[in-house]
Amino acid sequence: MSMILIKRIYESVSAQDGKRILVDRLWPRGVRKDVASLDLWCKEVAPTPPLRVWFDHRADRFHEFKERYKDELRTNSAVSTLLTFIGEHRATLLYAAHDTKVNHAVVLADFLARAREITPMTTKLVSKHTSS
Repeated sequence: MSMILIKRIYESVSAQDGKRILVDRLWPRGVRKDVASLDLWCKEVAPTPPLRVWFDHRADRFHEFKERYKDELRTNSAVSTLLTFIGEHRATLLYAAHDTKVNHAVVLADFLARAREITPMTTKLVSKHTSS
């Protein structure tokens, strides 16, 4: 069974990481590309610059940030690209933020996990009922 994990890009590479995906829009300071050992840099799935700047990694804004970021993700085509890339494999979303609980990768991992729960059959049933 596949699993989506998160960890800071500054942590060492592990065989348990599976596919290593950087989900930051900006390249992390001090990280050499050859040492990062990435399978994909999906910067398009990161929060938009205005949202990132507004959030400023402030814990008091995290609840509202989560809602705004999820709204962005719902219309972001990079989400389906990322889900397709991960497939049924284990994947680790990498981020550079200092706080391991208040960052966009936490929100993204949860969003991707929930998006994967929707099966093609469910999608067909929903669209069949809405077109009637």
